[in-house]
Amino acid sequence: MKNKNLWILTEERPKQEVIANIITMFAKDNKFACFIDIIRILPILEDGKFTFLYEVVGFRCNKIERVFIKSVSGFSSFVDFLVFYQEKQPTEKDAPLYAIEETKTDDKESRNTGVYQRASKFVFLESYYPEIKKIMLYNIKVGQKEDPTDTYIFGTNLLLTIGVEIQGKKLDKKVFKQFHSFDEIIFYKKKMRHAHKGNIPILIKNRENKITISGRLYKSGGLAHDPNIGALSLISAAIRKLGWTGEIVITKHGLKQKYLQSGNKFVKIANHLKLQIQGLILPASKKQNIYWKYETEGEKLGTIFIHLVVENFTKGFSIFENHAGCEKGYFITKDGEHIPLKKYSDRKAYKAGDKNKIISIPDLILIDFSRRKVINIEGKKYQFRQNGIKELKNFNDIEKDYIKKYYPKYKIIRTVVLYGGTEKKVVEIKVGFLLNENGDLILGIKAPALFKEAIKNLLDFWA
Repeated sequence: MKNKNLWILTEERPKQEVIANIITMFAKDNKFACFIDIIRILPILEDGKFTFLYEVVGFRCNKIERVFIKSVSGFSSFVDFLVFYQEKQPTEKDAPLYAIEETKTDDKESRNTGVYQRASKFVFLESYYPEIKKIMLYNIKVGQKEDPTDTYIFGTNLLLTIGVEIQGKKLDKKVFKQFHSFDEIIFYKKKMRHAHKGNIPILIKNRENKITISGRLYKSGGLAHDPNIGALSLISAAIRKLGWTGEIVITKHGLKQKYLQSGNKFVKIANHLKLQIQGLILPASKKQNIYWKYETEGEKLGTIFIHLVVENFTKGFSIFENHAGCEKGYFITKDGEHIPLKKYSDRKAYKAGDKNKIISIPDLILIDFSRRKVINIEGKKYQFRQNGIKELKNFNDIEKDYIKKYYPKYKIIRTVVLYGGTEKKVVEIKVGFLLNENGDLILGIKAPALFKEAIKNLLDFWA
């Protein structure tokens, strides 16, 4: 019988180490022998055109025919990777084996983002794939915090309670373990340090047939407080998982009725978990029949393509990435240190109202060692190319504070990478590369030499 293919669908830029982890995990779970060498992610071309499909090479497993990667987008709260094991390309109706959320954020950098902000994705997912294996994969670059905070312990133990498997981190089994009753959840949260004065703490109270959970959900003119959306979703899901069938009421949320829109992800989660929002009427949310669709429009189709081609077909590589809709990376210094970028050139001035103090960052920064050049890239859809050209003027701060500091002898180039349209040439000098919707690979008039080298080597590979 013919072996099946492994299909990895993602909104993210696929990283070699993460793809290696996924293949290894799948093989281990199925007791397949598997050997991983140097993973490469190669765009598949047909007649010199990109098929919008990538193939993974650099491994050997006799039970896996081939491994493919394809870009998708979710309709609301989508995990980073869905993994399928089947012969043909997945359709939206096929059931995946794994749902994987990848994060580089540890307790050391952010307690809320590391656990809570991503937790709502797993809760949301269950209404579509109740039997799927859920995994939080830590791809940590900056080292773990030696003594985890109570917030991190509590959030991780809630994830374990709803069946999320933690990978990529060392967890002390005496500290990190699932809760066995909702009273245990309430007791643990009660003994944690409360929020700073003026903030609304997350408090859980059991009053006979009703559990109340306080937490502010209002932010920036609506229901948009992502860390608390994640925390309240996760706490509620764990309480339901442990058998609570009574009322769960969200209190001190700061919301008004007009902020409860049926399409909001928390409203959908609240309906799924049968939550109540104190003082307000929870609107019914119409469930989207499908969880994801193939990506055919986003600008990141162009920037991710050039990123992967450069890293797999030249000696150049990325020292920063912020592809649209993807997790922002670290800035990588010449010594290999990973640095989180500042948001503001002057935080006090920004908070005082000077919006010019926010640091504009590129979608991608590539380094060309052989030519001693750093390439700042702004990604845009073809129809917005003029906006991209204008935004190139905003990179002074990142070049001054990071590139010139850590790569002082390198020339800096600014260019735009486009996706979309059907044009087969670009006339704007500032546009370095266009991937059109037909898969044509179009270099700009003054494309960086690194782009030319990457595309030539890619075409030669498929010739």
